[in-house]
Amino acid sequence: MSADTFVPRPGAAPLPRMIRAQAALETRMLLRNGEQLLLTVVIPALLLVLFSAVDIVDTGEGKAVDFLAPGVLALAVMSTAFTGQAIATGFERRYGVLKRLGASPLPRWALMTAKTCSVLVTEVLQVVLLTVIAFALGWSPQGNPLAVLLLLVLGTAAFSGLGLLMAGTLKAEVTLAAANLVFLLLLVGGGVIVPMEKFPGGVRTVLELLPISALSDGLRDVLQHGAGMPWGDLGILAGWAVLGLGAAARLFRWE
Repeated sequence: MSADTFVPRPGAAPLPRMIRAQAALETRMLLRNGEQLLLTVVIPALLLVLFSAVDIVDTGEGKAVDFLAPGVLALAVMSTAFTGQAIATGFERRYGVLKRLGASPLPRWALMTAKTCSVLVTEVLQVVLLTVIAFALGWSPQGNPLAVLLLLVLGTAAFSGLGLLMAGTLKAEVTLAAANLVFLLLLVGGGVIVPMEKFPGGVRTVLELLPISALSDGLRDVLQHGAGMPWGDLGILAGWAVLGLGAAARLFRWE
């Protein structure tokens, strides 16, 4: 037995292992939070079932679920990547959690990477659940799966950047109120449930530039109408992603 057999070897774990561990922790915390589950899973599922089963909003020709399912998928992305992440990160910042994590061996960029991985895992669960419900309601999707994937990824990046920007610059209570208010406003005016054709021309032009509108319209063009790659909507989402993530990287305050 050598002299250094029982000598401790302090040091941080490999970076990939730290990111995986933090991402797993973030995901467990999200799934254990009843309020977040209500926002990210229950509300989109209820909206899909309710508006598909009851003729409340005129969704045009065809089955209502064919119009609603893409919009609700977009809503699920927004609820997780923007609203849920903004509120959770805002209160972590207020209680000093981010400050302590920032002083740990886990780099700050790796912490944000872990949060992004947690968002992606949650979104996969959301998409699977909502897709199963939509199929049970008679949904008949079509179109290019690659286009759908690109829309979801760019939508996640856009909403994540905006959520982190809000959480890193505003007080936690303000973030809580603002994130929920934005969620409700975009639910109504983002083409999720109400078709964009219902809005006046000038208002519609502005609303179509919002990330939720680009995501819901892009998904609807592909999944309902079988369109090709929606380059216009992808461009809008990419622009919001660059703007939001860039601003969050520069302005985010850890304390």
